[in-house]
Amino acid sequence: MLDLRRVEELLEKLTSLRILVVGDIILDTYLKGRVERVSPEAPVPILEVEGEEFRLGGAANVAKNLSSLGVETYLCGVIGKDEGGRIIRELCEESGINFFPVEDERPTTKKTRVVAMNQQLLRIDWESRERIRGKALEKILDFVKNLKVDAVIVSDYAKGVITDELMKEILKKEVFTSVDPRPKNKYLYRNVDLVTPNEKELKAMTGEGEVESLGRRLKEELSLKTLIVTRGEKGMSLFLDKEVKHFPARARKVYDVTGAGDTVIASITAFKTAGATWEECCELGNVCAGIVVGEFGTASVTPEKLLREIKIMKEELSLKDSTP
Repeated sequence: MLDLRRVEELLEKLTSLRILVVGDIILDTYLKGRVERVSPEAPVPILEVEGEEFRLGGAANVAKNLSSLGVETYLCGVIGKDEGGRIIRELCEESGINFFPVEDERPTTKKTRVVAMNQQLLRIDWESRERIRGKALEKILDFVKNLKVDAVIVSDYAKGVITDELMKEILKKEVFTSVDPRPKNKYLYRNVDLVTPNEKELKAMTGEGEVESLGRRLKEELSLKTLIVTRGEKGMSLFLDKEVKHFPARARKVYDVTGAGDTVIASITAFKTAGATWEECCELGNVCAGIVVGEFGTASVTPEKLLREIKIMKEELSLKDSTP
């Protein structure tokens, strides 16, 4: 079990870190309302909209998670010259993120979720998956090259921002580099410090089989220093040089898994850069993920939430141990 004083010490160290997030920026939109009738035009429910909410998604959600933990956070990615891009700028400013947006001709990537009674009815996506090039790519490469940071997180949603040129520029910085991957870009992640696929992504990159053998195969194939496979209700598996360690999930309730992977890579990268052991990183990553899946939509963890959750877990464990 995590030691509270140790966690407080690590949280204090987070405030002196500078971490860059590079990747695919997404605007998450929620149309919320109620459904009380079916359309006479087709057998579909009619949503009576009661509100609209905007949240940072993709790489921007990773950045928000870092900022919420107290890290000095930088975000670089592509947005469109549209309303979605304007909203993302505002949300980043509200979240205390140092945002370096590169405007492109493509639309801002947007995912609209239609929700009634806290149940998602439909998702509508606006996006371009074309690889970035030309001036947009040059601007990102220049920014990455000149920014001094302690770590870099690559948040890859396969929308075209993560390229071979960008990964080479990131690795030249010789700082801790972690990747939240997409299988189609597998070979772009060679030689990074950490990759955090979920179990489905791991199998898409390696094939069918047991997680331990697949993880070892991927780690060797890409020459990864460390691999962490997130496994939902099974927790996560840590692949080090010669051993594999498993860490149980810490969620007390699961309400919405949206953005949990963003929280995991943000928290693990931050705490590792602050000096935590890999075991501590996985424990803390599990607790942070457990917090956000207990909330609706993309969410983030604050130091206060994290410490409160650890205290609750300790109290529950103490009660369990004292029960005859």
